[in-house]
Amino acid sequence: MDGEPTSITYRVPYADTDRMGVVYYANYLVYFERLRNELLRRTGTSYRQWEESGIMLPVVEAACRYRGPAHYDDILTVSGEASPVKATRIRIDYRVRRGEELLAEGHTIHACLKDGRPARVPEGLLGKKTE
Repeated sequence: MDGEPTSITYRVPYADTDRMGVVYYANYLVYFERLRNELLRRTGTSYRQWEESGIMLPVVEAACRYRGPAHYDDILTVSGEASPVKATRIRIDYRVRRGEELLAEGHTIHACLKDGRPARVPEGLLGKKTE
């Protein structure tokens, strides 16, 4: 999670859409979460492993700006990158595209907790995966 963009692709299932056949607005936050998991994996440590070591990253702010609708069976690309906000917080910026068309963009800000108390964001969380 070092500021370099990461991306995933996702085919929209019928269950993600509303009665109008459009992706339900709250599902974009779920798409953000999917990307966040991949960003963490890229550090070489999964979300589960961070949590087992006592580190939690609760969302303290979330925002999404909708630019256009996604529909059932669309193939979306969700991309984003993380950056430090301050010693105990990180920000992740997201973009959701269908092809080149930007459908949504947003961010989440996460507090870093170690055993339930504010803690510095671990170096490995923002650094590149070590081989």
